[in-house]
Amino acid sequence: MNTIDTLYGPIAKSVWVKAQQIKLLICDVDGVFSDGRIYLGNQGEELKAFHTKDGFGIKSLINAGIDVAIITGRKSAIVENRMRGLGIEHIYQGQDDKFSAYQQLMSTLNLTSTQVAYIGDDVVDKPVIIDCGLGVAVNDAHPLVIKDCDYQTFINGGFGAVRETCDLILASKGILEQAKGMSV
Repeated sequence: MNTIDTLYGPIAKSVWVKAQQIKLLICDVDGVFSDGRIYLGNQGEELKAFHTKDGFGIKSLINAGIDVAIITGRKSAIVENRMRGLGIEHIYQGQDDKFSAYQQLMSTLNLTSTQVAYIGDDVVDKPVIIDCGLGVAVNDAHPLVIKDCDYQTFINGGFGAVRETCDLILASKGILEQAKGMSV
């Protein structure tokens, strides 16, 4: 049997093995934590929607001793506040070159690429998705990203795809049932 049944659906055994090695999950934001839409008000205010399921997953990873980081191309106080509220310490905003931030994170945390998972949705995420140990594309990612990822989520970005990825990592390590997060 070349697949393993998960809560979300069957996955390749190779993905399961890669997930077991993960010590750091790096997430893009727009299109991953959010559905990719940006709401702008008449006074120029920016709004984003985040799913509490993703928050629970992130808290569960952190509580299990797995680091989490954000690398995003945009800068936003909303993102800073949301990610700090989840307990994420490594927040890289305004990154035109996500690969450089990824390399810096590996150096800072003394990790190899096989110990890193990255979840993204568009072509700017591809270099990291290709290089890291577990490259994840959300279900509604750009086709060029899906083509090069190790795992495509069953759930779309902004609707629990991050939680699905967190659950995969925790399940592969045999600790999903002990997950302790918060729906925040």
